[in-house]
Amino acid sequence: MTTNITRPLPIGIQDFEDIRERGFRYVDKTDYIRLLVSSGKPYFLGRPRRFGKSLFLSTLKYYFLGRKELFDGLAISEWEKDWIDYPVFYLDLNVSHYPSLHVLESILNSWLTELEKKWGKEEETHSDRFRGLIKRASEKTGKKVVVLVDEYDKPLTETLNEPELHDKIRRMLKGFYGVLKSADQYLRFVMLTGVTKFSQVSVFSDLNQLRDISMTDEFSGICGITETELSDNFQREIQTLAD
Repeated sequence: MTTNITRPLPIGIQDFEDIRERGFRYVDKTDYIRLLVSSGKPYFLGRPRRFGKSLFLSTLKYYFLGRKELFDGLAISEWEKDWIDYPVFYLDLNVSHYPSLHVLESILNSWLTELEKKWGKEEETHSDRFRGLIKRASEKTGKKVVVLVDEYDKPLTETLNEPELHDKIRRMLKGFYGVLKSADQYLRFVMLTGVTKFSQVSVFSDLNQLRDISMTDEFSGICGITETELSDNFQREIQTLAD
């Protein structure tokens, strides 16, 4: 006889806080946070879309915000003792399509404007504003800044068949991401996620210290669900399907 699944599964939910506070089933990936923060600072993670990058980046956000209560019972809670609340700059470029340069400019402007409400504004261009925000946030708090960028390459992948627009977007992002190198002294941690690497964008041409963990064995299970995780976390659901 088929049994009912009573445990809520987070279908389509990518916010770590939402999953934990509402009691959704969560596959613990937090031990990867320990590996990341203890072995480096700037990272790139490439995975296909809908593979869990956004959820992992959200998990990192709440970790660096010091939200200890959200991690109760998870692997990282056995290691982390300080739970420092860092300034976190989280940019999601998956929020829109990019039919024009104006759309990208508008998204960056809205994001920067929101940060400037808290940290102040002294500059004009997108790149200068980004650099100034990192510096002021670090100086005002006495802590280094965490920068997380989800789907950094979406404006580029969407315009591959439009060379003129693609080049304009590439040049804008080159200067914007290049800030991450010049502001290195104010940064605690950086991670960019995407589906591919564009060598002509300064993230990879200028940020030669950016560590690409996309194909490393150590981080192979950072997204998605392994066979072991599937059997350990979803045995009840598997049995229901089998029945």
